[in-house]
Amino acid sequence: MDPPEIVALGEKYPGLKKVFETGVESDDGREDKLLSFILSHPDLENLRGSPTKILSVIDDFSANHEFLISIGGHKAGVLSNLIAEEKPQTVVELGGYLGYSAILFADTMRRSNPSQQIRVFSLEFSAEFSSIARQLIELAGLSDIVTVVTGTAEESLRKLHAQGTLTSVDFLFLDHVEDLYPADFKVYEELGLLHKGAVIAADNVVRPGAPEYRKLVRSHPRLQSTGVRGLIQPGDLEDEIEISRVIA
Repeated sequence: MDPPEIVALGEKYPGLKKVFETGVESDDGREDKLLSFILSHPDLENLRGSPTKILSVIDDFSANHEFLISIGGHKAGVLSNLIAEEKPQTVVELGGYLGYSAILFADTMRRSNPSQQIRVFSLEFSAEFSSIARQLIELAGLSDIVTVVTGTAEESLRKLHAQGTLTSVDFLFLDHVEDLYPADFKVYEELGLLHKGAVIAADNVVRPGAPEYRKLVRSHPRLQSTGVRGLIQPGDLEDEIEISRVIA
């Protein structure tokens, strides 16, 4: 029998009930259902060109229909405040999923740096997810800022760097397979992208956890690193985002 708190969460957030029952969080058709939900939305024309409204609809779908492994509302607030404060010109995310965080980053950057040339590179392994992300990013009116790149994080980083497309990264967001965080961070470092003043944010370092990555960045001589509380939503499950600043 499920603990009472799990039962209560499933009742409060129908999108979580299926996850509790099956243990499956993604890649079972829910992503296509999200796209259909948005494209058939009765308020579609008002969603068009409005990143904030699109993110709100994604959050609604995740809570009330099918849980999505996007960052969700609480972490979105933490990260958008950080982006607004740091004012990066080039952001790279490893693990773009369906474009939620790319839309958030690009919209926040556009508001914070209206006169600057800004770029977001969203690296996503799945071709299916990349396609959905591109459609949602276009719907949000952010295709001129966001480039979705399909492939493994390491391959994509190396390719962009070799092409001369990516020579400096002001903000790196890790949100893919937690076990890959250390290796992909080292690629980022190897390519000379770890410049002073840059910020690296790594999601899900507590739940499900990234202990090896945390050990790496907290002992790194060029980094100042700390965990910031971030809730997995819906459900308000406790987690942390590891925020690391390049200090030398």
